[in-house]
Amino acid sequence: MTADIAAILAIDGIATGAIYALVAIGTVLIFTVTRVIFIPFGDIAAFTALTLAALDAKQLPGTVGLVVVLACMACVMEVTSLVRAGDLRSVPKAVFGYLVLPLIVVGIVWLTMRFSPPMPVRIVLALLLIMPVAPLLDRIVFRPIADASVLLLLTVSVALHFALVGLGLLFFGPEGVRTEPLTSLGIEIAGVQVPGQTVLILLAALIFSGLLLLFFDFTLLGKALRATAFNRTGARLMGIRPARAGTIAYLLGSLMAGVSGILIAPVNTIFYDSGFLIGLKAFVGAIIGGIVSYPGAALGAFGVGILESFASFQSSTLKDVIVFSLLIPVLLWRSLASQHSEEEVEE
Repeated sequence: MTADIAAILAIDGIATGAIYALVAIGTVLIFTVTRVIFIPFGDIAAFTALTLAALDAKQLPGTVGLVVVLACMACVMEVTSLVRAGDLRSVPKAVFGYLVLPLIVVGIVWLTMRFSPPMPVRIVLALLLIMPVAPLLDRIVFRPIADASVLLLLTVSVALHFALVGLGLLFFGPEGVRTEPLTSLGIEIAGVQVPGQTVLILLAALIFSGLLLLFFDFTLLGKALRATAFNRTGARLMGIRPARAGTIAYLLGSLMAGVSGILIAPVNTIFYDSGFLIGLKAFVGAIIGGIVSYPGAALGAFGVGILESFASFQSSTLKDVIVFSLLIPVLLWRSLASQHSEEEVEE
């Protein structure tokens, strides 16, 4: 391996790590607020890429059907819960939030696609379509068992992943896709040509990380999410609704997963089940950060990306084995270094 090859592999690994960093940060965000290790995070990223590819082909994406089905299910569940609780005043608000708003998004996409919109508009439409998915899944799957143990929530999350893979095959088909590059420009750093797509990926990771930091430190809503992550019972006593905080966390997570899918689609062929490996490798990075630290998760994700890049050079067939083998020493280190305590279950 020459120095030039090592530099190219490092740049490629940093770009891949930036994608994993976005997914890892989103995973940590959802876990700290809701205690859910959201395994389908990578699936949402893959669905975004498939959605954008369908829009590029001037076809109505399968995400439209997915959003409609999830919106109807979530609306029925929320209205039924409110009626049983006798809170009829909140029914119109629930119908608007869980049914009307997602259908408005679907309508906007359907109308806009009749006019062959340019790429920036198609990207926005893909993000708009994917953003309701995680909050709707939260209402349907996780909200009814919000006070369950983390192990049960993880088990349900894995089951949800397999359900989404099946729905992905139904809505998108088995064909892999690649979208158009967002830019054809490139820059040269120390004699190594860096594609513009790589620069965009790094900029997106840095910008979203910075915006997330500003959001948590300088906005009332961000502080409410931090309070919920720190102590759900205390946040509830202070007038913060954990359910609403969880919805916001899932919305932000969907946005970050969507951006990840859009950035990775021009450089990797995406299939309906490609999200699992993306999410799992990002999860390795999140574990390195202890699933509680945003900087730790980001650094761990960059490390995973660089390791994967160099491992693929040595053996493309064993690169995933090498990456996932990193879990063993990390878990042993976390187990020995962390203080163990019984999980607190809210009454």
